[in-house]
Amino acid sequence: MSAAVKYTLGRIGLFVAVVAALWPVDIDIFLKLIVALLFSAALSFFLLKGWRDEMAEEMAAAAERRRSEKEQLRSALAGDDATGDTASSTEQPGSSDPGRGPTA
Repeated sequence: MSAAVKYTLGRIGLFVAVVAALWPVDIDIFLKLIVALLFSAALSFFLLKGWRDEMAEEMAAAAERRRSEKEQLRSALAGDDATGDTASSTEQPGSSDPGRGPTA
């Protein structure tokens, strides 16, 4: 299970637990939900620190991977192929100049 899923489920679980704890309190339901949201956010800051850090590391690794793939794509589109081959991959053998016919 990814860290983002674990962290999200943890946040939802904390919210549900705080709502359940506030259920017997005699106040408006919307106020209960707002208070539960605030308390669960504060609790998750302390209780879910490990999962939050793990999720941040996964997101940073994914961003770095995307950045390197983007640079490789830019390099390939610019003709700076890593293998040193500067010929176009779409070029057909024997068709060096398609505008002209065969030369004698």
